[in-house]
Amino acid sequence: MPLFKRNPFGHYLFLKRIIIQVMGLISHSRYRSFNNLQIEGSDIIRQLPDQNVLFISNHQTYFADVAAMFHVFNASLKGRDDNIKNVGYLWKPKLNIYFVAAGETMRSGFLPRLFAYAGSVSVERTWRSAGQDVNRQVKMSDISNIGKALDDGWVITFPQGTTTPFKPIRRGTAHIIKTYKPLVVPIVIDGFRRSFDKKGLMIKKRNVLQSMVIKEPLEIDYDNESVADIVEKIEYAIEQHPSFLKVLTPEQLAEQEEFIESRSFWGPDNKKKEKNKSY
Repeated sequence: MPLFKRNPFGHYLFLKRIIIQVMGLISHSRYRSFNNLQIEGSDIIRQLPDQNVLFISNHQTYFADVAAMFHVFNASLKGRDDNIKNVGYLWKPKLNIYFVAAGETMRSGFLPRLFAYAGSVSVERTWRSAGQDVNRQVKMSDISNIGKALDDGWVITFPQGTTTPFKPIRRGTAHIIKTYKPLVVPIVIDGFRRSFDKKGLMIKKRNVLQSMVIKEPLEIDYDNESVADIVEKIEYAIEQHPSFLKVLTPEQLAEQEEFIESRSFWGPDNKKKEKNKSY
């Protein structure tokens, strides 16, 4: 790789690599020591193409969610199975990973600007600015920049555009899916809101079980499914549909508990390991 090679946004790849490595080394203990990040779906990451992949996820902090995904993606690509042990996977990180973030957030200080260089596709929010509700048009340059990032590699986006749970999915994500036809991979995270502050920079609580479930890519009929259909599909995929909030019957509760048990990090084998650790 030439020393001064740049990505489509003009960022020097050698600088991006250094930033990812340094920030990765600093943040690694937040998911391995202070708290425990449990992962499911590393094998799915290894099966993905190198470009035009859109990850959709629920959102809990500004930066800790994305940092964890950078760890998990790179560890998975280096053969780690559902773990981020041995931070050596950052020696040659994947450099064409991007994440969609609000421009005002990424301009709010030195650290956010550093994170932005690591892979931010900054967009201007159409519904919120400087803490006030606004109503403005989508900037076409923002949409084209997301398309540019998809052409180059993988893009992480948080379709709700907020860290508040169960907020509506922004229709812009569905428009991007219909326009660029990426492979859409859902991710469901939990525990980050309890372990970090809202920005995801400060550790708020230790010994929290953080989880990241990477799901199989969505089946989408890009030409025939409507924006509303895709929005609903996203809501279910990242487990933010209003039905997840409803009061459950005993039968539904039992089904949900069975579903949760099926996730490896909650399952009987893991509980047995935890029990053995206590002796």
